[in-house]
Amino acid sequence: MRKILVIGSGKSASYLIKYLLDHSEKENLLIIVGDINFSHAKKLTNNHQNAQAIMLDVFDKQSRESAIQNADIVVSMLPARFHIEVAKDCITFNKNMVTASYVSDEMHALDKAAKDKGLVFMNEIGVDPGIDHMSAMKVIDKIRAKGGKMLLFESFTGGLVAPESDNNLWNYKFTWNPRNVVVAGQGGAAKFLQEGTYKYIPYNRLFRRTEFLDVEGYGRFEAYANRDSLKYQSVYGLENIKTLYRGTMRRVGFSRAWNMFVQLGMTDDSYTIEDSENMSYRDFVNSFLPYSPTDSVELKFRYQLKIDQDDIIWDKLIELDLFSSKKMVELKQATPAQILQKILMDSWALAEDDKDMIVMYHKFGYELDGKKHQIDSTMVTIGEDDTYTAMSKTVGLPVAIATLAVLNKTITTPGVQIPITKEVYGPILEELEKYDITFKEHDVPYLGYNQLHV
Repeated sequence: MRKILVIGSGKSASYLIKYLLDHSEKENLLIIVGDINFSHAKKLTNNHQNAQAIMLDVFDKQSRESAIQNADIVVSMLPARFHIEVAKDCITFNKNMVTASYVSDEMHALDKAAKDKGLVFMNEIGVDPGIDHMSAMKVIDKIRAKGGKMLLFESFTGGLVAPESDNNLWNYKFTWNPRNVVVAGQGGAAKFLQEGTYKYIPYNRLFRRTEFLDVEGYGRFEAYANRDSLKYQSVYGLENIKTLYRGTMRRVGFSRAWNMFVQLGMTDDSYTIEDSENMSYRDFVNSFLPYSPTDSVELKFRYQLKIDQDDIIWDKLIELDLFSSKKMVELKQATPAQILQKILMDSWALAEDDKDMIVMYHKFGYELDGKKHQIDSTMVTIGEDDTYTAMSKTVGLPVAIATLAVLNKTITTPGVQIPITKEVYGPILEELEKYDITFKEHDVPYLGYNQLHV
C-alpha cells in the first residue's frame, strides 16, 4: 500500500483525513496520522482498516525521521513555524511534501534542493491561502486569454459562524486558531495599492478602515486590510495593476468593537503580566486603566474609550463577562493577548452542534477593447458541526486532493511552490465542486476602488 503520513490532527485535519480514507480502497492507500495527542489522531482515523494512528512528537528527531522515511508522501498540518524540520527531513529522505501554510523564508530557501531532487513541495493549498489563489488565477487567466488587461484585484476571506448558529452580539465564533485571531494585523502596517498609489494602514487604525461587501443570500459584511496585499503582485503577474487589496471579512460592527481591545493594548503579545494567574477578568481590564479611588472599572473603561452606555459596543463587552470579578485568568506569566484569548474562548468556542461558515469574495476589474469591466465572484460554504467544519473542509480538501495528485504524478513540477498554475488549480477546483465548494461569478459595472472608507 502507498503510505501517506499526515503530521498533525488538529481542527483543520478532519476533512483531509476523511477524504483520504474515503479514497483509500480505490487508491491503495494507508493513511498514517501522527500527533503528540495520540487519542485525537485515533479519533480521526476511527479504526478504519486503511488507517493507522501513531504517537509522533515532531521535536523528537528520531521518531520524526523514522515516520517520514516510512512514508511515500508527507502532509504537514502542524503550525506553520514547525514545518521546516519536516521539510528538511523530506529533502534528506526524498519525500514529496504538502502543506496549507504560507511559504516562509526558510521554506523558500529549500527550493533549489527540492528541484535538484525532483521533489514537489506544495504550499498554500488550504483556503486562504489556497482556494483564494486557485479561484483568482482561474478568472485572471480567463481575462488574459481573451485579451483583457487587469486593472483591479481585490480578495476577501472570512471564517465566521453560520447564520443558524449566530447567537452572540459579535456575530462571531472561533473557527480556527484563536491566537491568530487575537494577534491579527500586528507586525507592521497593512500595505496595498489604490489607483496606482501605495497606501499604508498602521495597526492602531486597521480596524477603523473597513470596506463593505454584500453577498447574495447572506447579507452585508465588512473587511479590514491584510498586512501585506502586495506579496502576490508578481506571483499573480499583476505588476502593472492599479489596485491590489486583500482583506479579512467580518460581520458589520465587529471591527469597531474589536478596536476597543487594540486601543487599550489587550492584543499585545510582546510582554507578560505580573501575577497574571491570580487576576480576575476584572483585574485584567483594570490594569490597563488609570487609577481612581472612586470610579468603577466600567466607568473608567467607558470614559477612556468614549463609549456611551447605550452603545451596542458596550453590550458586546458586557456579553463577554469582561468585568467579572469571579472568573479568573489562571495563566502564569501570560501576555495580554493570551489572557484576552482565554476570555474570548469562554464565549466564542463552537458548541458541538454549531455550524461555521467560510465566505470568499473576489473583485476583478479589467479593460477590454477600450472598455472597463468588472467580475465579482463569491463562495460560501457551511460546516456540519464543530468537527466537520467549513474551515476544515475548505482547508483539508484542497490539501488532500493535491496530495493525491502529487502521489499520482499529475502534479510533477518540482520545487517549493503554490497552486497558481492551471496544471494545479484546474483539476483541484473541479474536484472541489463535487463537495459544493463553488464560486458564483457576476458581471457588474466597473466602479474602481472607491468603496474603501478612508
